[in-house]
Amino acid sequence: MLTITNIHKTFNKGTINEKKALNGVDLHLDEGDFVTIIGGNGAGKSTTLNAVAGVFPVDSGKIEIDGVDVTNLPEYKRAAYLGRVFQDPMMGTAANMGIEENLALALRRGERRTLRWGITGPERENYRHLLEQLGLGLEDRLTSKVGLLSGGQRQALTLLMATVKKPKLLLLDEHTAALDPKTAAKVLELTDKIIARDHLTALMVTHNMRHAIEYGNRLIMMHDGKVVVDIRGEEKKHLQVRDLLEKFNIDNDRMLLSE
Repeated sequence: MLTITNIHKTFNKGTINEKKALNGVDLHLDEGDFVTIIGGNGAGKSTTLNAVAGVFPVDSGKIEIDGVDVTNLPEYKRAAYLGRVFQDPMMGTAANMGIEENLALALRRGERRTLRWGITGPERENYRHLLEQLGLGLEDRLTSKVGLLSGGQRQALTLLMATVKKPKLLLLDEHTAALDPKTAAKVLELTDKIIARDHLTALMVTHNMRHAIEYGNRLIMMHDGKVVVDIRGEEKKHLQVRDLLEKFNIDNDRMLLSE
């Protein structure tokens, strides 16, 4: 579903602020893979996700989604293949529009715009059913402005919007980092449920080792702009935080990883 081949990216090339962010990243995801990505600040985790999403062009290498070479496609053209949830709950939704209007935008993504009625009765019932699955009571607040929701409610809605059309690939960039622990746990639980139910392929960046171990069927670690470890199968199932600390010789470095 995703093949990244030897991609490189250097920012501010030729200046005093030159930064080599990606240094030959290779990664292959089969359909249904749920991969968590850990690594220190500057390891290349979010840069890899942004490269896949087309936020910026890579210097060299190749990116394929479901067999389609998207390396040179702009961000808006890749949107047809992707669902994204950002770290900031304020991103990914239109704050001044209602919940049902945001869902309508998500469902119409990639379709031609027409002058027909915006939201039909059957559509509204479908939205209510989708929101019921979140267990947050949003099904009774369809016309509420999204800007009035809590961070957790908004992030859960963003997750629903990103997955409602079953994207080829779901990108989760530390999407619970800005939430309190209880809310983060709820959003992660919803994430896992939706990915499993719809058999989605997903990449989730996290600084939390426990989350990286608990969720997904694969765990990769990045360092200096490349993938250095790929753990899956039985090894992933039996992995403990202390195993990661020992394997990567981490000495209580909060800048690198958090428990």
